[in-house]
Amino acid sequence: MTIQNVIGWRPLLVLSVFWMSLMGGSTLVAQTETVTETKVVVEQTTTEVKEEAAKDGPSIELFTTNNLWMMIAAALVFIMHLGFASLEAGLTRSKNTVNILTKNLLVLAIGIVTYTFIGFNLMYPGFADGDSQFWLKFAGFGIGTDAAGVTSAYNVGYTYWTDFLFQAMFAATAATIVSGAVAERIKLSSFLIFTIPFVAIAYPVAGSWKWGNGWLNRLETPFYDFAGSTLVHSVGGWGALAGAIVLGPRLGKYLTNGKIRPILGHSMPLATIGVFLLWLGWFGFNGGSVLSADPGLVSLTLVTTTLAASAGALGATATSWLLIKKPDLTMILNGTLAGLVGITAGADQMTPNGSLLIGLIAGFLVVISVVALDRIKIDDPVGAISVHLICGIWGTLAVGLLGAKASSAQLWSQLIGVVAYGVFAFVFALVAFFIIKSFFGLRVSAEEESKGLDVGEHGLEAYPDFEGVSERLS
Repeated sequence: MTIQNVIGWRPLLVLSVFWMSLMGGSTLVAQTETVTETKVVVEQTTTEVKEEAAKDGPSIELFTTNNLWMMIAAALVFIMHLGFASLEAGLTRSKNTVNILTKNLLVLAIGIVTYTFIGFNLMYPGFADGDSQFWLKFAGFGIGTDAAGVTSAYNVGYTYWTDFLFQAMFAATAATIVSGAVAERIKLSSFLIFTIPFVAIAYPVAGSWKWGNGWLNRLETPFYDFAGSTLVHSVGGWGALAGAIVLGPRLGKYLTNGKIRPILGHSMPLATIGVFLLWLGWFGFNGGSVLSADPGLVSLTLVTTTLAASAGALGATATSWLLIKKPDLTMILNGTLAGLVGITAGADQMTPNGSLLIGLIAGFLVVISVVALDRIKIDDPVGAISVHLICGIWGTLAVGLLGAKASSAQLWSQLIGVVAYGVFAFVFALVAFFIIKSFFGLRVSAEEESKGLDVGEHGLEAYPDFEGVSERLS
């Protein structure tokens, strides 16, 4: 018989805590004194660095304004994740809502944590001219900075911490895009496993090729992607395509007689709210990518972003009205997002008329793409592939066709970037999904899919009263 059996575990726990407090008391006092002394030294050092930075960099007022705008932009990009969750939940069936909301929350959490430990230093060590290659570079695990990192000595537009926060919001977006295309049939655990390498490795490595001054930024005419039509949206879109292919369609989507059975979303209001939130967040996504509060560039970027979104909605409305004979709201919502994705690569380079044209064509493309994917039996419940991949490619190529950088040389560089990112992201995601499928399984059972992932995966219902009534009526 052990001591725990005689006197119980609670008294032992109390005694243990009491003993540790006695033994650690003096150490804690010493550590507190040391920390206080260190804090004083750091504050003195930071003050000295700030004074030195003020001599060579922008005024403290301008630096503070720049940094504040970047933090606001990061918050706006954060809001986009609520938009993605709302849109995906609204465009799918009510019996899977809890699962979709869980995925979208955990993707953000996993994305931020993995980007902290690996992704940020994989994406932004910054390739230098003397490096032996410009494909892969790693600055070590975790994040941290010195006194200069919180002054304009780090960057005239933001501190090190603001830089990390803004980029971390972007990183999680790539995996969120994949979530929509694999909705209603993927195991939660398998999807979360996929998220880890995709955000920790695939997205940062791809991003470093341009934003980390890698090989695509060193072409004779550098590849250009202002805020991520390709680096974020197409990378996520290629992952979405790989996932949809490996998973296969939802049960009952494609009938044996060759007909396509529409599977309608359960809440158009929720989907519409999601798109409005995404549109709002895009002001931070594109506007923050100016990387300062430059009044001219930020205001131009917000105008081109808004015009492209509006034109995308109108383009999708007209196209769906012509093809489907009705103005399909789901197409209009995706057309709005298509315009936003399309303008993202060159939002700072386009004229108002150019941004309208980009959005209009994106709105047309997204409807055609949704219909075409259905015909080849690639099931994408929310249209993520059409919005982010197809229109991300279009927006990237548009930089070489329209705006300040338009030229044949720029168009060629844009094409090189599109192909390079496509091959890398698609192959990476395809291999990851196949490995996960082999070891853990990828798809829920047919019974679980029929009953809904909310009950099967979570033991919950998003609308218990409503669903209970529906079951009794059926």
